[in-house]
Amino acid sequence: MPSPVVSIAPQVWRVPTFGRDLINSFAFVDGDGAVTLVDAGLRGATRRIVTALAAIGRRPEDVARIVVTHAHLDHVGHARALRARTGGLVHVHEDDAGYVRDGRPPPRDPASPLARVLSFVHRRQASCDVDATFTEGDVLPVAGGLRVLHTPGHSPGHCSFLHEPSGVLVTGDALVNFRSRVNYSFLTGCSNFKMSQDTADRLGEPEYEVAAFTHGPEISGGARDAIRGFLRKRLAGT
Repeated sequence: MPSPVVSIAPQVWRVPTFGRDLINSFAFVDGDGAVTLVDAGLRGATRRIVTALAAIGRRPEDVARIVVTHAHLDHVGHARALRARTGGLVHVHEDDAGYVRDGRPPPRDPASPLARVLSFVHRRQASCDVDATFTEGDVLPVAGGLRVLHTPGHSPGHCSFLHEPSGVLVTGDALVNFRSRVNYSFLTGCSNFKMSQDTADRLGEPEYEVAAFTHGPEISGGARDAIRGFLRKRLAGT
């Protein structure tokens, strides 16, 4: 049984919602005890998130907001249930807000051989009210400030988040860390695969110490150098 919560920085926790680190949400805790959750996971994630909150001494009603990296099922599939359980308000980038409200996934990259099949199979997902939207450069009032980095391509409104007070970068699906190996999102999961790669390159620019992945374990200490090293190899074609 995976740990219900993993501390990755002061007042920042990774919450595994599927497996040990296959799908992760994150909890940021303000000085007054208010909690911001990043991503809502698949069905069953609410139970795991509530268990994680208890492990850090927080209650469901302490959740002030649920910030969504993007409108894919494994990140927003349980947003409606989590919103109902906690009362937290759902925030999403304006370009993905319509998908979340309508309960439909973003489009697939037509270059993917499986695009038509996946689009047919995954035609609907649970809809959820969107309480607020954000855009590039916004700083959300989360534990001293959570900066929005718009990294579209995986979906039109996909975002990563930089929490400068703790030195944590949440990559969303712009970069993944399956089996502790950093990589870009896979073609089959993207709306625009090339754009996803191009915009992920910006994640080598800001300063941070911890890279927190929604798929895979975090890199703690020297994360920026590790990410930049991966990006240099890709740009060099090696």
